[in-house]
Amino acid sequence: MSQLTIDDATHVLVLTGAGVSAESGIPTFRGAGGLWEGYPIEDVASPRGFREHPALVWRFYSQRREGARVCEPNAGHRALVELERRLGDRFLLATQNVDGLHRRAGSDRLVEMHGCLYRSRCTVCVRPAFDDHQVYAEGVLPSCDRCAERGRSAMLRPDIVWFGEMLDPADLARIDAFVRNGRGERLVFLAAGTSGVVYPAAGMVDMARAAGAETWLVNAEAADNVSRFEHFVQGPSGRVLPSLLGIGLDVPLMLR
Repeated sequence: MSQLTIDDATHVLVLTGAGVSAESGIPTFRGAGGLWEGYPIEDVASPRGFREHPALVWRFYSQRREGARVCEPNAGHRALVELERRLGDRFLLATQNVDGLHRRAGSDRLVEMHGCLYRSRCTVCVRPAFDDHQVYAEGVLPSCDRCAERGRSAMLRPDIVWFGEMLDPADLARIDAFVRNGRGERLVFLAAGTSGVVYPAAGMVDMARAAGAETWLVNAEAADNVSRFEHFVQGPSGRVLPSLLGIGLDVPLMLR
C-alpha cells in the first residue's frame, strides 16, 4: 500500500478547500444548492450583488462572521500546523477558505487565496485591507474612517475575492515561487477538501506535476479533477490528514 513519506528535505505545497472547514461546522454553499436564504450565492458574493444590494451583502457576511467565530479548528487544521513546524520554509499552505480557521490553528506560511472573512477594505481609497471582526447590525453599511477624515464618503466591503474577480497576483506569485524553488528536490502537492471545480485552484495540481511533484488528494468524495492526481485518499480530512502526515491517531487509509 502506498504511503506519503515526508522527510526533512521534502517541500510540501498544500491546497485546502471548503471540505476541510465543513468538519468544523462551516457551511458549504455548494452543498446547500448554492443558496443562502433563497438567494443564489452570486447575489451576495459578486461585485454586481454588492452594487445592487450592499445591505444584503453585509448581512450575509456579518452572519458568516458570527457563525464562523464560534467554530474551532479541527484535527486536519492542527495536523497541517504540525507539518509546518517540522518543515519550516519548505512548507506553504494555500487555502480557498475565508473563515480564518487555518490562522487560528497556528498556520503562518499561509496564502488566503480568496481573502479573509475577518478583513475589510475600502471601495475607494488604496489603504491596505485591515482586520475587522465587527458583526454589523442589519441595514448598517460600514464606511471608511480614513476617507471620512478627508471629507469623502466611501463604503467598506469584505476583503473577499468575489465571483468575477481576479485573485491577487502577489498570492499567485508566492505559490509559483514556492513550486519553482522545489524543482530539482522532492516536492509534494497535497490537496484536501477541494471540489476540483474552482479555478485557478483546481489547476494547481497540473502546475505541481509539471514541476515534478508527487500529487495527493484527500477528499470525502472524488473531486472533479481526481484523475489528475497520482494518489487519492478517500475520507474526511480531519480523520485522514493526521494519519497520512504521521501526526496523531493511526487511522487506516483507503488509497487508490
